[in-house]
Amino acid sequence: MAGLGAWHGLNPGMGWLFAVSLGLQNRSRVAIFQAMCAIALGHALSVLAIIGLALVVGQYLPVTWLGLAAALFLAGLGSWRLLRGRHPRWVGMRVSFRDLIWWSCLMTSAHGAGLMLLPVFMLGGGAWCNASSASTFNSVTPWPSFYNSIPGVCLHSVSQFVVAGIVAWLVYDVVGLTILRKSWLNVDLIWSCSLILAGLMILAFRV
Repeated sequence: MAGLGAWHGLNPGMGWLFAVSLGLQNRSRVAIFQAMCAIALGHALSVLAIIGLALVVGQYLPVTWLGLAAALFLAGLGSWRLLRGRHPRWVGMRVSFRDLIWWSCLMTSAHGAGLMLLPVFMLGGGAWCNASSASTFNSVTPWPSFYNSIPGVCLHSVSQFVVAGIVAWLVYDVVGLTILRKSWLNVDLIWSCSLILAGLMILAFRV
């Protein structure tokens, strides 16, 4: 969970680039910190929504069908992002704290970050879903399992916040935006491949 949070934090599409832009616009490191708090909260809300939905649907579908649906959706989203290669633009640069929370929630959902965590919950459900690794989602009641998943989501979101915050600070205060033009890593390509890999993991181990 912490490792995936760190990986999500490295992705500029998850918000650190937006936080840097707001910091430069306001000429304030505090603006970066405030933006990262809102972004981390929105990220957590999106992940909790996906996990909660999966637990509820798991009450009515066999885990094999749930796993197949999740795997196909992850692989399809990753493939679509490989082909499309563009980011949605839903807000301008003048945003409130609440606006930034909703922007982060929407972007996290659009990037499939919550879906990427489903292999962790489905393949290793004992730690987070109040179930043994051999059990299915529909062998446990959804809401106690949802509450048990909250510590894992918090760990994931804190890791995302710390890593994204460090990257934002380094870009703002140390290396500057010039490095983004000179040595840009195609994170979108890696991210899309990660989504496809997560889908294949569910297919390989659960379906």
